[in-house]
Amino acid sequence: MKTAAINPKNVNIEWHLIDAKDQVLGRVASKIAQILSGKNKVEFSPNQVISDRVVVINAAQVKVTGNKAQDKIYYTHSNFPGGLKSQSFEQRMAKHPSKVLVEAVKGMLPINRLRDRRIVNLYVYEGETHPHQGQIK
Repeated sequence: MKTAAINPKNVNIEWHLIDAKDQVLGRVASKIAQILSGKNKVEFSPNQVISDRVVVINAAQVKVTGNKAQDKIYYTHSNFPGGLKSQSFEQRMAKHPSKVLVEAVKGMLPINRLRDRRIVNLYVYEGETHPHQGQIK
C-alpha cells in the first residue's frame, strides 16, 4: 500500500459563509483558521494549500468576553525611533472592524510560507452584503 499525494488541482474547493454577528472573536477565528488550513477536509496535507474560501459577514458586530474591549491593546511600529503606536480593541473596531478578525485568524494559522497563501482565501465584510453571492450555495 502506498499513500497517494494529493494534487491541489483536483480538489473540490467550497465556499463557506460565516455570520460573525454576536459571536466571540476567538471562537469564530479558530473555526475560520481550521477551514483555511484545510483540516476540515479528508484530503488535508500540511504542506499544501487545499483550503476552501471563507466569506465572513457582520465582522463589525463580533464580541469579546470580559474586559478585553478596554484591556486588549494592538501595537504597531514603524521601525523608526519613537514609532510605537497602540490602539485598544474599541478604537480598532471603530476604525477597521474587518482587520481585527483578519489579524485574529492570521495569528491562529501556522507561521510558515503557506500562511499568506491561506489568508488570501478569507473575505471579511463589515455588513450583511458581500459580492460572493454566486459562489456560495
